[in-house]
Amino acid sequence: MEIRLLFERDIRALIGPKEAIPAVRDAFARLARGQAVLPGTIGLDLPEDRVEVHVKGAHLRGSPAFTIKVAGGSYDNPSRGLPVGHGLVMAFDAKTSFLRAILFDNGYLTDLRTGAAGAVAADLLARRRVERVGIVGVGVQARAQLEALLQVRTPDRVIAFGRDARKAAAYAEEMEARHGARVLPAKTAEQAVRGSDIVITATPAHEPIVRATWVGPGAHVTAVGSDGPEKQELDVGVIGKADKVVADRWDQCVRLGEIHHAVEAGVFARERLHAELGEICAGLKPGRTSDDEITVADLTGVGVQDAAVANVVLEAAARRDLGQTLEI
Repeated sequence: MEIRLLFERDIRALIGPKEAIPAVRDAFARLARGQAVLPGTIGLDLPEDRVEVHVKGAHLRGSPAFTIKVAGGSYDNPSRGLPVGHGLVMAFDAKTSFLRAILFDNGYLTDLRTGAAGAVAADLLARRRVERVGIVGVGVQARAQLEALLQVRTPDRVIAFGRDARKAAAYAEEMEARHGARVLPAKTAEQAVRGSDIVITATPAHEPIVRATWVGPGAHVTAVGSDGPEKQELDVGVIGKADKVVADRWDQCVRLGEIHHAVEAGVFARERLHAELGEICAGLKPGRTSDDEITVADLTGVGVQDAAVANVVLEAAARRDLGQTLEI
């Protein structure tokens, strides 16, 4: 039996936001239509070592493979000269269940598919005309979110806040040079959020950063950092005041996401959920219908996203005969 081994450099050459966004949008739509198999997630956290591990699997019906993704990270890694996050994706033949490929992407596909989901949410829920984007966070995911967002919206300026002013300045300079967009560092989170048409939060915060009073009429908020029950970026009032709240997956968000905290605080309930993201992607429910609506997308990360981007990589790698084959 042959197993294809693909490494980060090849994977980056095979897929970027342009390819990932339509694949992720289609995966969410198929999930809403019942055309996906999605088991529960596994969270294996080691708090004493500040290590987080997430295991997610999925199969998009009709696809030749199902996938299992393992993504880990340690916030102490930078002091060791290592990146915070890493990961790999295993692809198995859907007919035989045998391992077909291992994608040693070092977490790139997780970052990519998360950015793609943010772009899909913004495309469906943000106003068409966007003057200003506020980003809270200046790390790897803040980069992925902006790169993907620029595929679907063209803001006049981007304001980014990071706790470390030097990192925020470096982020602004790098993003402006890379994407040709006007990117400015913010001195405070409020400065980044207040007056922004789109707000993106991409931090590992355990205490709310974004306050409800900062979010004005017509704003769209995409929250991607809260992928564990102890994490929180939004004050529960943001969820409480929103006209439309969208979950990538309700049963995850009620356990892990910003919705989880709002439900616990008694300011939100299941009947107030406007839709799951896939329902809007599939045309089963509407996205934004008014320029004055406040919309929030709570994105905790769903296994169908990993399956979608892995499928793109596997198909492209087979066409171009990239990677190494291992006989076992």
